Amino acid sequence: MSSRRKNRSRVMRVGIPAIAAAAVGASVWGFTAANATSASVELPPVNAGFDYQIGEAYTPPSGVKVVSRDNADAPAKGLYNICYINAFQSQPDHEGDWKGLLLEGKDGSPAEDPDWPGEYALDITTPAKRTAIADKVDAVIDTCASKGFNAIEPDNYDSYTRFDGLTADEAKAYMTLLVQHAHEKNLAIAQKNTAELAPDAKSLGIDFAVTEECGMSWGDEGGPECSQYEKAFGDHVLDVEYSDEGFKAACDGWSGKFSVVKRDEDVSAPGSDAYVRETCSN
Repeated sequence: MSSRRKNRSRVMRVGIPAIAAAAVGASVWGFTAANATSASVELPPVNAGFDYQIGEAYTPPSGVKVVSRDNADAPAKGLYNICYINAFQSQPDHEGDWKGLLLEGKDGSPAEDPDWPGEYALDITTPAKRTAIADKVDAVIDTCASKGFNAIEPDNYDSYTRFDGLTADEAKAYMTLLVQHAHEKNLAIAQKNTAELAPDAKSLGIDFAVTEECGMSWGDEGGPECSQYEKAFGDHVLDVEYSDEGFKAACDGWSGKFSVVKRDEDVSAPGSDAYVRETCSN
């Protein structure tokens, strides 16, 4: 797992299967996401005040127009709200809810993320398993919609880079199912990190990007990953930086285009000794 992902929230207060038990949506394999009707989805404003609150929700600072929060939280009133979902791996202590749907390692046991003990890769290797997994995640998407969120942020799109047995094509095929359901619920859907798949975003129906450390992460095209996201999404990119160097690079290169915020690695709330939040304008 790359360092950029060591910042995301580790606790989903309601497990995906627990929500799915109340409302399971049906997904059909074979859907081409580019055919989805996305005319009714609202994209986040560009170059806007942004706060990344996936660790803990709190009153947004003055000037914030876009907030990303965990799906267990309520959206912030009057703002554009993005709903965070761990869509490609299990949450800690919830692996038992995914019986038959966890990727197996070489020893036959569930494939555990080496950097995050207790998280296991979901097995998206077959159409049937992708559909079954999407059915559960769709229930969380339904919850995001019913709460009043505007978009979803499915994390761990890049899980295929960390687990043997998963491929980029399988990740994209599974993502099309999430795109379809999000658009059916009038929710926009973000690509989380995974710059190498940004060129495919439009054909998959993905609407915008939420990135971490794209100012300092070096992309496949010989420059900062921010450049790859800009090529794919234009100004519809929200970037979170955690280091001074990365924050400066993102602000210097994209502050007039992207929504850039610097956060602490724990994405903590005000009052915590670890709390950090800066924008390019302060």
